[in-house]
Amino acid sequence: MPSFPQPGKVTIAEIDRELVTADHLSDDQARETYGKVLGTVFGPVPYESDSISGTDSEEVCVLPRKGNLGILPAVVQALKSGSVKPLLEPADVKLLQNVGLHAVSWHSHKHILAFISGPHQVTICDYDDSDGKSPCVLSCKSQKDVKFLEWRPNGGRTLSVACKGGICIWSASYPGNVASVRAVVTSSIISRSSGIRWTLVDFLRSRDNEQISALAWSPNGRYLASAAFENSSFTIWDVAQGLGTPIRRGLGGISVLTWSPCDDYFFAAKFDGTFYLWETNTWTSEPWSSKNGFVTGATWDPDGRMILLSFSESSTLGSIHFASKAPSLDAHLIPVELAQIKSLTGSQVIKNIAWDASGERLAVSYVDGGDLYKGLVALFDVKRTPLISTSLIGFIRGPGDNPKPLAFSFYNKFRHGSLLSVSWSTGYCCTYPLIYR
Repeated sequence: MPSFPQPGKVTIAEIDRELVTADHLSDDQARETYGKVLGTVFGPVPYESDSISGTDSEEVCVLPRKGNLGILPAVVQALKSGSVKPLLEPADVKLLQNVGLHAVSWHSHKHILAFISGPHQVTICDYDDSDGKSPCVLSCKSQKDVKFLEWRPNGGRTLSVACKGGICIWSASYPGNVASVRAVVTSSIISRSSGIRWTLVDFLRSRDNEQISALAWSPNGRYLASAAFENSSFTIWDVAQGLGTPIRRGLGGISVLTWSPCDDYFFAAKFDGTFYLWETNTWTSEPWSSKNGFVTGATWDPDGRMILLSFSESSTLGSIHFASKAPSLDAHLIPVELAQIKSLTGSQVIKNIAWDASGERLAVSYVDGGDLYKGLVALFDVKRTPLISTSLIGFIRGPGDNPKPLAFSFYNKFRHGSLLSVSWSTGYCCTYPLIYR
């Protein structure tokens, strides 16, 4: 039987397909449950989501940047010359509420967690920093209406934050290793007692002060794709140069962007229910469409051979399987049923999904549901043989009264199994070790 947390209980961890609960959050309980095995405790990080904590950061002055990206000519030419539909009207702002925004992000190689902790701020918790256990809050004048964040792959400790008017690029500095700041930015610096200084090193300005709502780094960390939900384009940035190329044709009101792990494919979905797959060798694409609403979430398997999708009007997921190796676009869309979501919770719509890099754990949130199941995160065991099959392990309940999952993300290098972090509406970001190895 799937593990179910009774009302009033909070989830602590998974131990071999059993979800352990307790009466309240406690480091002692966590230490007893998994701390002896891992040698560490991932304590919950409290935050005040309704206000902005004060910081000692300096004011930021950002000047406009002009110019077009002089690279990616194959991308631009292929997209502009392709068979595309006319531009669509900007998406309704209400649609953005249905998208599983990436508001929690783990660093690719380190135990560093970043999450949106207020309308205009981001909190960073470095579990590897023995001298800086208290979280660090990043806030500055240019960082307004934060919607999305993501760590840069192979870029040290560099974090991108999507906000109103552009993208903030933060980087960690150390004594003797100072982050380089682009000339157009008056740096904002936030210091830590451990000597780490978080510096705003760049601000990638969007057109017409748009609200950036989606980000996706290429696996090598060179390019950053961004999209504004109210615009009919996305932009590919060469971050080293600080310049971006807008890709406008055939894409209106974008909901999701993501790169495959091996950099072979790029995925983009829009609010009218269509989505596109590009292979990144020649940047040719294939359009797809859905009858289950628009794509609200997309996550790749570890090998980049399939991508799992959630939709705005369905409790059934879709998996796109590639029939042959890249750069082939020959693929098939196959439904993935999560039958117990309907039968147990009564929900008809999946809200958000996250797939662990091992390919063995899938976290799912859903819309509404019965009284007992509201506000929980469903955890599934996943098999790929080669089609995806799932088995419900149980449900995760957060702390406080009537908690709801706002966002969640997996850490990709956890050798004991999986490590899942969930940001809850009750003002806690909790990390759950899922130990099954």
